[in-house]
Amino acid sequence: MRTRCVLTAILLALGVGAAGCRAHPPPAEDPVRVVIETEVGALELEVDIDRAPVTAANFLRYVDGGFYDGGTFFRTVHAENQPNDSIRIAVVQGGRNPDTEAESFPPIPLERTSETGILHVDGAVSMARGGPDSATQSFFICIGDQPSLDFGGMRNPDGQGFAAFGRVVDGMDVVLAIHRAPYEAQQLTPPVRVVRVQRKE
Repeated sequence: MRTRCVLTAILLALGVGAAGCRAHPPPAEDPVRVVIETEVGALELEVDIDRAPVTAANFLRYVDGGFYDGGTFFRTVHAENQPNDSIRIAVVQGGRNPDTEAESFPPIPLERTSETGILHVDGAVSMARGGPDSATQSFFICIGDQPSLDFGGMRNPDGQGFAAFGRVVDGMDVVLAIHRAPYEAQQLTPPVRVVRVQRKE
């Protein structure tokens, strides 16, 4: 029976079934939870390492390296503070501790929403970028659904969208408080300090 099941596994990889052995798809990775502690409260993210493996792994290496500890949420985007944008969004953006700026990981390939299926809905977490394949450490959280940030959306003129890799599962009230904090142009004044970012045990 064991030999037969091994043969079945090989056949299944080739798209062929065999009687007598039940086929099981490989298990999906369990989402990783990350807690972001800020001076105005804590929020918890679910990082989807199964559907967005490259982007999730990139974010987690900054988390595990302590790069976000002492960082900030520095940007808030509202309908009224985007005078030069015809397509307007609502997000808050954060980044790592500026004292670690000398250390950097290379930019990552863009995992498009058309590939991952993770859309920019309310509470989605995504990587900031300029051109495609340029994201490093800065991330943003959506306030309300933001389809213009998905693949094919035109917030970025290249139409490639941004790489969403998770969502807020607790503490959206903290995100909204950051979004409502005082700002000039799109810069929070002062930035909201991030105390610590770590995986949830």
